[in-house]
Amino acid sequence: MNKKEQKTSDNLEKLSKSLDIKVNNKKTLPTFKTKEVVFLLLITAIISLIMGGIVTYNVTLKGTNVDSELAEFIKNYDYITNNYYGDVDKNELIDSAISGMLNTLDKNSTYVGSDDDNFSIYLEGSYEGTGIQVYNDENNNIVIYSVFDDTSASKAGLKAGDVIIRLNDKDTTNMSIADFSSLVKKQKGKFKITYKRDDEEKTVSLKVSKVELKSVYSETIEKNDKKIGYIQMSIFANNTYEQFKKALSNLENENMNGLIIDLRSNSGGHLSSAEEIISLFLDSSHPIYQIKTKDSLNTYYSLGKETKKYKIVILIDKNSASASEVVTSALTEQYGAVTVGEKSYGKGTVQELQSLNDGEQYKLTTKSWLTSKGKVIDGKGIEPDYKVSLDEKYYDEPSFDNDNQLQKAIELIE
Repeated sequence: MNKKEQKTSDNLEKLSKSLDIKVNNKKTLPTFKTKEVVFLLLITAIISLIMGGIVTYNVTLKGTNVDSELAEFIKNYDYITNNYYGDVDKNELIDSAISGMLNTLDKNSTYVGSDDDNFSIYLEGSYEGTGIQVYNDENNNIVIYSVFDDTSASKAGLKAGDVIIRLNDKDTTNMSIADFSSLVKKQKGKFKITYKRDDEEKTVSLKVSKVELKSVYSETIEKNDKKIGYIQMSIFANNTYEQFKKALSNLENENMNGLIIDLRSNSGGHLSSAEEIISLFLDSSHPIYQIKTKDSLNTYYSLGKETKKYKIVILIDKNSASASEVVTSALTEQYGAVTVGEKSYGKGTVQELQSLNDGEQYKLTTKSWLTSKGKVIDGKGIEPDYKVSLDEKYYDEPSFDNDNQLQKAIELIE
């Protein structure tokens, strides 16, 4: 045995004696008191947590599982918040960072924020309010842009062009739209609005209540002993399907000979709403669109029970986008509908709305969609079967008679 081995043996002998363990292992292991056991377990747990934290830190920030760019962002976020000479709003800092990231993506991935309440309101199809839309004129007055039917405002006699000058005793001149909207939302029960019309001041009582937004307008057009159904949709909101279904049922009960669906200036909305409307015309054997993600391509079919028989003409223009194009492509490819107007916008992507902790929101493109036959319309649009530009007469005097695109659709159904 060399000196090193001898020294190791001696140390082992000393250690075994201190623990009352014989080297030949013939004696049992030592016993510990309960307090000692608990103490040892606590020490072990603490050491494990510390080591786990160190390992996690190294893996997430210094290691390979997280991009080095993220570590760079966190390092500079800490530097900015700790060293900037003034006050730093951390929520605003993060919001700005997210907005900046979205600006590097496609044009449909955008930071919405919380100021644009109309975005959510129109998609929802209803909101709590009085039934008026307002804007600031060049003198920063609060001016009524439009009044919704069957609302507190319409019943009080308010009209477009009225200038709101007071809410209760609060002066609203030089007030921003956001501040005015916030003031209205804070009202409980009835409150008073003072407005000016033709230099005459009037005061009316209003009440905040649920306002149902109408996104569907319908009418029966009679021409040459034929009844032609006409349905116009302004957006695909949560309640658009129910309104469309009711309008279609009424027109069918009048024994219409054909249907015109007007999707001009309809920028889209909920894909589910478009899917439900398509399903009113096609049975479940028909594919209606395809969804493409990073990893998959899935085909979606109609949810309907029958395929209608009457002729359908769809009106489109350069502002017909997204869900409007889903409906148009499905009904042309699977139903045989005919299109009239101008080439559609060409939005073949799907966005999801995300909310931040401070109430701000952003839209992120997460999918793309293809037509039922796999055609890509993003950036291309849908070319109409009959290209017809809207006559200048319509802009001067809007009416069905001056709407040459509508007249062409009527002619095709006749």
